[in-house]
Amino acid sequence: MRVLRQIGELASLGEAAHLAIGVFDGIHLGHRAVIRAAVESASAGGGVPVVVTFDPHPMAVLRPEAVPRLLASQAHQQKILDGLGIENLLVISFDQEFAMQEAEDFIRQLAAACLPLKQVCVGADWKFGRGRRGDVPLLERIGEELGFSVVGVEPVRSKSGEVISSTLVRRAVCDGKLDLAKELLGRDYTVLGDVVEGRKLGRTIGFPTANLAVHSEQLPPSGVYAVRVELDNRLPLRGVANLGTRPTVDPEGARRLLEVHLFEFDDDIYGHSMEVWFERFLRAEQKFDSLDALQEQIAIDVQAAKAGG
Repeated sequence: MRVLRQIGELASLGEAAHLAIGVFDGIHLGHRAVIRAAVESASAGGGVPVVVTFDPHPMAVLRPEAVPRLLASQAHQQKILDGLGIENLLVISFDQEFAMQEAEDFIRQLAAACLPLKQVCVGADWKFGRGRRGDVPLLERIGEELGFSVVGVEPVRSKSGEVISSTLVRRAVCDGKLDLAKELLGRDYTVLGDVVEGRKLGRTIGFPTANLAVHSEQLPPSGVYAVRVELDNRLPLRGVANLGTRPTVDPEGARRLLEVHLFEFDDDIYGHSMEVWFERFLRAEQKFDSLDALQEQIAIDVQAAKAGG
């Protein structure tokens, strides 16, 4: 995937551009419909599709006190988009200066950088620019002047009839409804993080764990899960994960941690990235009277995870 960081870099593509623009947190089925519209437009009319998004999430700048946990960090979004076959991504830095830019000025900058701009695809209800004054009618007016077409993609609805949104997916994950999250995303919900050094207590009881620093992503409820992981694009590995505050070894722990024990695996992977699939919930997190009792339960968890897949 080619990742562009400046609007002016669109000229380097050397072809007509078909843009899918949005805040694609999670890349759920609604987002994918917008992206698919740009891909189909490029296929039919010539040129290349480009996904255009923003980093950080605009809420982190506009309302930092209310910014949600992400469904996918920027690095995770790139990984997901790459898996969908997207070859060009423009990531625009979202800061206070950009937030004050008029919607029309933003679109004219995009159009001026493209060779040429053929189509803009957005969600039908998308608002953008200073004061959220930009919308599909504004895009259509500028498009008529500058010669590009506009597609406002209607919302995609779930099986129950709700409009699919990042908020709806986030609620499903938070409630542990991972099958529903999968339905809304069109893929399994996963989190991406970096393996960091921990206290290495797992090694002392025979179950070494990889401690994962997730990229500000929404996590499901605390508990023990059977998991599958992808590590540095290797074949998937299986394991068991504890998500929680580790009450047995850290009674005053307040921060939730994600620790993964991989089966038949003992490589040094500190600093490597890991993507985790939560395949099955095994049990709630609990406090044990001793490390021996914890060790016995982890052995049971491992067998349960292995038996399920």
